[in-house]
Amino acid sequence: MIGIARHIGRRTALTLIATSVFGAGRASAHHSFAMFDFTRIVTIKGTVKEFQWANPHVILWVEPEAKDGVKPAPWFAELTSPGNLTRVGWDKRAFKGGQRIELLIHPLRDGKSGGAFKQATLPETGKVWVSDLRQQEKPGLK
Repeated sequence: MIGIARHIGRRTALTLIATSVFGAGRASAHHSFAMFDFTRIVTIKGTVKEFQWANPHVILWVEPEAKDGVKPAPWFAELTSPGNLTRVGWDKRAFKGGQRIELLIHPLRDGKSGGAFKQATLPETGKVWVSDLRQQEKPGLK
């Protein structure tokens, strides 16, 4: 009887460990990208407000150019993690506040001022940054 109890105890312990590991993975999973409309691209010309280099996603804030004397609200572009971007040559100094920028994003479906980063061009240098990590590795884009 004691041998069976130990066996059941080990099995139960292993089940609990497996369940907790699986559950922890699900709890830390990334959010869905369904909030972005990947069938559309919006271009924003303006200046970099802030570049937030932090996990789980890097965020680029851009202040659009004024239209008809009215300054629009800042837009954000969500990128992948700093680790993923670092592997293809990005770093926390990719964008600086006040820098002129032309930003392409896949906009939010709800129409708010934000989206998924697609590409950014720095007019002063001609430097192009892309979110497609495989495309970023192509010659001439760095």
